[in-house]
Amino acid sequence: MKKTFGWAAGILLGIGVIATSFKPAPIAKADTLATATTVATDANSLSARFGQFASNVYQGAALEQSGLSLAVFEKALTGFYNLKLAHKLPQKSQVLTVVDFTLPSRAKRMWIIDLANKALLLNTWVAHGQGSGDDVATKFSNTEESHQSSLGFYVTDDIYFGKHGRSLRLDGMDAGFNNLARQRAIVIHAADYVCQNTINQLGRLGRSFGCPAVSPLVANQVINTLKGRNMLFINGNDNRYNSRYLNTELAASAALGTDTAGKQPLTAAL
Repeated sequence: MKKTFGWAAGILLGIGVIATSFKPAPIAKADTLATATTVATDANSLSARFGQFASNVYQGAALEQSGLSLAVFEKALTGFYNLKLAHKLPQKSQVLTVVDFTLPSRAKRMWIIDLANKALLLNTWVAHGQGSGDDVATKFSNTEESHQSSLGFYVTDDIYFGKHGRSLRLDGMDAGFNNLARQRAIVIHAADYVCQNTINQLGRLGRSFGCPAVSPLVANQVINTLKGRNMLFINGNDNRYNSRYLNTELAASAALGTDTAGKQPLTAAL
């Protein structure tokens, strides 16, 4: 009986020793933190590389000298590559057009840029809507009969002949900001009030019903260059504006030919 009791006590003692000596493996917090830090660093590095890429194109095309800010150009370039990833633009498209309505209408605030050759094709005047303001556009709308300009990304379509003559249709890409462009008949067309004489007389350009109207002297050049699914970006002072196409990380992945971690080619996605 004593032997049996001793044997049982020994087993219980052994179990107790094992239980007290067992410690669960620590959760790899350090590894998780390190992985998160690496991903963040990769994303920051990718964004920095995209910024350098944008700066190289900006400098190569001498855009600063023409009055286009780097910040606005980089925003337009971000949208350009996001639109390509979304298959809204053909991959062969290499023309980017920027309109900056933060500038007065007296300034030549439309830029047409050849990205492949880092060349400025045209810098010219462009009118804003009469409901948006006088010399500087301060109000923007996506509403019919507002006669206001609409901000955001557009993709050009086909040419037609309307009441303003030869014109270029536009499709707005930003829901709530310019997606009613077709419904509002927002197009690129020529207008006699877009000229130096009007500036001399009024101190500003004439204004449209919301269309980005250009001078008759360059209208054909603008339309011929932009027709057939190229991008137009209209920038302006409106804190409400936002766009799904302003994802810098995705733009960087497309422009630099890598995935969002900066490691694998994205040829298939493009």
